[in-house]
Amino acid sequence: MLLLGAVYGDIIGSYYEARCTKNYGFEFNRDSKFTDDSVLIAAVCQAVTIDPSEISVMKLRRRAKEYGAQYRRYYSLFPNAGFGNMFKAWASDPGAKNCRSFGNGGAMRAIPIGYAYESMKQTMLQAKASCLSTHNSREAIKAARAVAAAVFLARQNESKENIRLFLEKSFGYDLSVPIESIRSSHVFDSRSSYSVPPAIICFLQSKDYESAVRNAVSLGGDADTEGCIAGGIAEAYYKHIPDHIRCFCDPKIDISIKNAVRAFEKKFCKNSEGL
Repeated sequence: MLLLGAVYGDIIGSYYEARCTKNYGFEFNRDSKFTDDSVLIAAVCQAVTIDPSEISVMKLRRRAKEYGAQYRRYYSLFPNAGFGNMFKAWASDPGAKNCRSFGNGGAMRAIPIGYAYESMKQTMLQAKASCLSTHNSREAIKAARAVAAAVFLARQNESKENIRLFLEKSFGYDLSVPIESIRSSHVFDSRSSYSVPPAIICFLQSKDYESAVRNAVSLGGDADTEGCIAGGIAEAYYKHIPDHIRCFCDPKIDISIKNAVRAFEKKFCKNSEGL
């Protein structure tokens, strides 16, 4: 198993973030690149690799600071990767207070957490802690917990139906809407409540890794982040990514991101295909 499905989804969708497409058969564009999504996934990988210990509710704030320290560190390495203004202001100021963003960035970067822990309770706690520095809102935390939970269940070979039912019951999302219905009216909006459920649906209504990412990018919305979320869950579920996607994406990934993922993979992901 290899934790690059989310990064690949980010790269494939990056070109279409500003050039929204509704075409499922869109071309992989050579100008695609990794964005802040991949950078922050690497940051979470690093935080968990350094300290994978479980936490209690009483230790959420301390753990949040550890995640936050890695967000700032990786931002300093890639300040031009496409970060939003709110995140830039927070990351550039060591004394800044926690942000209350409603955006989908907290959900996207929770993907590694779904691999690292062996109970749903701990997965949920860690996902919340990962949000508190920059996405300290009920909406964003819910989305992060939902994505981490989806990865957790997918890697344990739960059926799509069971994953859907768990997420609907736990988070109140309607995940039965047909993709075609979503695509017809979907627009660019990075708010968690708007963009995260469709990204999960793109996985649920896929047939393999590539179709999950194509579903997400062709919604015509926040293509890199929705592709990242759909791709991250799809990889955990299908446990296979086509070689042509690896060949397209791998040369575009910075070595610092690869190293963070490699270290995380070695510690938490079994049956790895390697980088």
